[in-house]
Formats: sequence, C-alpha cells, structure tokens
Amino acid sequence: MHASVSDRIVVHGLYVGDPGRRGVIREVHGTSGEAPYLVDWSDGHQALFYPAGDTTIEPQEEDAPAAKA
Repeated sequence: MHASVSDRIVVHGLYVGDPGRRGVIREVHGTSGEAPYLVDWSDGHQALFYPAGDTTIEPQEEDAPAAKA
C-alpha cells in the first residue's frame, strides 16, 4: 500500500452497521509512500497506523485545495 500526505484513509467496518473509520494522512514514515502513516482520525485522535487488508487509500486530487487541519 502506498500513500501521500493529505490522502484519505478508510478502514472499513467488519460487521453490519459498523461505520468503520476515516482519517487524513499527515505524515508518511515508510519509504516510497509505505506505512506507517501518522493519521488524523475523524474522531479527533491522531495515531501512527499500519494498515491491514480492510483499509483503502483515497488519493488527494492534485487540483483540489488541501483539506484544512
């Protein structure tokens, strides 16, 4: 998995009704865009995160303005 700063990260819920988690990548600590990532989660927490198979990356569009912190 490869990501860049400002990409969105989504951890999908495992059970029916589980909304999962969403966040914004603030730092990439691996080489060539690999994990771990420092993520600002939508619930206000910030954590170093190693993604698993239930995680997807939504790349930040280059033409779109950067998300406000």
